[in-house]
Amino acid sequence: MKKCFFLFLGLSLFVLSCSNDDDGIQNGPTPNPDPSANVIAQDFMWQAMNLWYFWQGDVADLADDRFATDAEYTAFLESYNDPEIFYYTICNNHREIVGTQAATDRFSSENENYKDLVNSLSGISQSNGVEFGLGLIDGTNNVFGFVQYIWPDSDASTKNISRGEFFTRVDGVQLTTGNYRELLFGDNSTYTLGMATVSNGAISDSAKEVTLTKIENQVEDPILVAKTLDVNGTKVAYLMYNRFLSSFNEDLNDAFATFKAEGATELVLDVRYNPGGSVNTSRLLASMIYGTNTSDVYIKQQWNDKIQAQLSDDFLTDYFANSTGSSPINSLNLSRVFVIATESSASASELVMNGLAPYVDVIHIGETTAGKIEFSITLVDDPGNSFVYNSDREGNINPQNSWGLQPLVGINVNAAGNSDYIDGLVPDIAISEDLTNLGTLGEVSEPLLARALEEIAPGVTKMDFTVEMPADAFTTSRIHTPVRDHMYLEKPLQLNK
Repeated sequence: MKKCFFLFLGLSLFVLSCSNDDDGIQNGPTPNPDPSANVIAQDFMWQAMNLWYFWQGDVADLADDRFATDAEYTAFLESYNDPEIFYYTICNNHREIVGTQAATDRFSSENENYKDLVNSLSGISQSNGVEFGLGLIDGTNNVFGFVQYIWPDSDASTKNISRGEFFTRVDGVQLTTGNYRELLFGDNSTYTLGMATVSNGAISDSAKEVTLTKIENQVEDPILVAKTLDVNGTKVAYLMYNRFLSSFNEDLNDAFATFKAEGATELVLDVRYNPGGSVNTSRLLASMIYGTNTSDVYIKQQWNDKIQAQLSDDFLTDYFANSTGSSPINSLNLSRVFVIATESSASASELVMNGLAPYVDVIHIGETTAGKIEFSITLVDDPGNSFVYNSDREGNINPQNSWGLQPLVGINVNAAGNSDYIDGLVPDIAISEDLTNLGTLGEVSEPLLARALEEIAPGVTKMDFTVEMPADAFTTSRIHTPVRDHMYLEKPLQLNK
């Protein structure tokens, strides 16, 4: 009998596929734990990772023949009391090999409540609206923060705090490498920042304090700045874009419509703080930059062996787009683009740069990027849907297990077959942000934008680009969210028939 099934990838997209004898992604026989064992979360994690994890074939503990009996499988799961430790042990029990480089899995993540993870993928989070980097005070374990930008319409937008300011304390306690997670990213919905000043490279506490409150269900518009600059008669579009969110695809397309209407013939794409997001949104943005030829390959996917064999060629290849799905793409049809990218630029930000490279001269200004070539999907305890999250199937998710996983399940290569940037994309023009002069985002005097404009119209800014105090951050606020720096799929799965 011909059977049809739904299998969902990403958030709520779906495809109906049919075959003669399949009910979904096919996996071999899997072990079953003793029903009396308290290993519900660990069992879900093993089953889901055994099927989907990109390096499943390289992780001995995820091997299809790892366990000879169900009792052996149960004992293995019971040896890990903490599901979080179990998950990260599986993720890091391998080496990722790309060319001659090797690294552990740096990016797979989890959340004890999958709903927080799903909301974050949609741009919804609990936030006070301050985005910041954290650095170390020389010679100590003390930490200082520097404000990168403020969300519009957030709690912080109503307070006396702005880009370029510094802080060293939370509720009177000095930030350190041992306490910053709890003080800044813990359960405290309200805290008071103790501000600081910088002089001659030295950071000093000040008397100024700012009290901030995290608001539930905050949604950040990823388009922080979109404007057209007149640079010695050349119209230059400037886009400060801070996360790839599909819920803002139409707003992104509208911004490019405005750029076109204003006669922009150059583009500076600023993703210096953008940790990634939707693969499809990256494809749409690339199309808005380069063009809408739907026969030109943007990227191709590579999955683990057991998944790759079950996916159609059409699914594995993404082409440039001529529509957002709701409206025609507004493209600038450029032959070059200036991209401001730093070590905080990851995943979908790097994907746009790599995907455009075979077609467009991508002039990278800033720092070497994060080096995240892998994409992920959201997995929950719904074995009837191959563990892939689908909002319409929340009633099928095991009510005894709320864990959500965001593991790396594949990599993207561009039309030239290149994905060799695990160590990051190296800038053509190296320049770091200067903590003594962060400038105003979108203004021609902001140093990184000014450096890009120098390439378009040499001498136009008349600026000295010497960096006195590089903005070296060991982490940023954007990484301490459920979505972190993920690059995730939002497309329907199409299996070979």
